[in-house]
Amino acid sequence: MKSYHKELWFDIQERRAFINITPKVEKCLAESDIKEGLCLVNAMHITASVFINDNESGLHHDYEVWLEKLAPHAPTNQYRHNGYEDNADAHLKRQVMGREAVIAVTAGKLHFGPWEQIFYGEFDGRRKKRVLVKIIGE
Repeated sequence: MKSYHKELWFDIQERRAFINITPKVEKCLAESDIKEGLCLVNAMHITASVFINDNESGLHHDYEVWLEKLAPHAPTNQYRHNGYEDNADAHLKRQVMGREAVIAVTAGKLHFGPWEQIFYGEFDGRRKKRVLVKIIGE
């Protein structure tokens, strides 16, 4: 069995963003030369997320509105976690959106359903963060 890993780095200047990282993960898969296996895409920071869904701007807007209703950023004093930083809401948003995605690799391609894409969700940007891509298989 072969194994491949790479870290993708992101420096999102906004507090929150959804970035389609599918092309970057597909590039990793091509570099790995793995044709059959599994691809793990994992946010390595506790205020960021990796998830799979449709690449549709209306949906991304709906996520933003929904997440802000679930865990509003302000007022920041509503959270016990806030003190040194004001990112308690980002931790909660990450928990809802998830830490990682696992995608089957079939015939050298990411084996998606219709419309599926991989996204990096940033909930407390303005500093460099990374995503781990780990691919195993033959």
